[in-house]
Amino acid sequence: MAKSRASAPASSEVVPAFLSALLEARSPSGAEHEAQAVFDAHVKSASDAYDKDALGNRIARLNTSGDPVLMLAGHIDELGLQISYVNKDGYLYFNTIGGHDRVMIPGRRVIIATKAGPVLGVTGKRAIHLMDDADRKKVPEIHEMWIDIGAKSKKEALARVRIGDVATYQPGFELLHGTIGVARAFDDKVGAYVVGEVLRRLSAQKKKLRAHVVAVATTQEEIGTRGATTAAYAVDPQLAVAVDVGHATDHPDCDQRKYGETTLGGGPIICRGPNINPFIYDRLVACAEKLGIPHQFEAEPRPTGTDARAIQMGRGGVATGLVSIPLRYMHTPSELVDLADVERTVQLLECFALSLQKGENGHW
Repeated sequence: MAKSRASAPASSEVVPAFLSALLEARSPSGAEHEAQAVFDAHVKSASDAYDKDALGNRIARLNTSGDPVLMLAGHIDELGLQISYVNKDGYLYFNTIGGHDRVMIPGRRVIIATKAGPVLGVTGKRAIHLMDDADRKKVPEIHEMWIDIGAKSKKEALARVRIGDVATYQPGFELLHGTIGVARAFDDKVGAYVVGEVLRRLSAQKKKLRAHVVAVATTQEEIGTRGATTAAYAVDPQLAVAVDVGHATDHPDCDQRKYGETTLGGGPIICRGPNINPFIYDRLVACAEKLGIPHQFEAEPRPTGTDARAIQMGRGGVATGLVSIPLRYMHTPSELVDLADVERTVQLLECFALSLQKGENGHW
């Protein structure tokens, strides 16, 4: 691992406005409207062409006559809850969007997105005082929890919310200490930020850029990499890099023999395995070493649980890489990321894009 010569964010640059706005946006899979609007506002003006599609993807292009075509993908959707039933007393029952840890759900303040605007609610379950010893040892099933919006009847509740409305946990973004931030949805707003920010920075260096760069904010990753599947077909890239979050394994109760050794603040995680094209992997490592950026590695012997799995299998196959930003407490209301790692990931992919030469397609 190389020692860092690349700059980490200065104190006044710790929280870029683009990233902050994405982290505040509420965008469960299939309801990505707020994050789409943020990406539009910050990336469209830097693009040579800008499109949206039927799945809600945002596709920003730079240097459209360039060769090869490089697709950078980060997903803008997040976990959520969807209202599925309202009982006679006005309590809202829900299904989960994405992979939730059920132990994390009760006792949370949530914001329900409704046609009339946001509605505040609280996720509830039976209090511990009203449980016997056996019940206290159980994790409640989804149907044993509800959302309380203070309604007194089904009629009153349905006057404020509708079946199918979605909810997210209330907490937004805060700096915990130094460059370490906490947010409900770093997964994967940081990835969407990175791909958009790389395009923004490359737009000022078009004379140096040989590749046609396509930054895609993908949708519905949390329910099956669906946006990436259609985007990869539409863009038809020769090369691609998915940007997501990866598990930092430097916290208590994490067996590094099983999950590898990666740390918060240790730099971007470069993946290696069957999902990863060797040309992409080697070039990413070379760029990290050239810049002196701290970087880490993960080995994944199967298709990764990211957009990379869908992009690699697009059309006739795409040379694909995966760069992950270390994160603690994934899929919880309080995920931790070091924003210095985010900036280093932007620098790495900017260097990668500028390094590409005409005709490089990752075939091996």
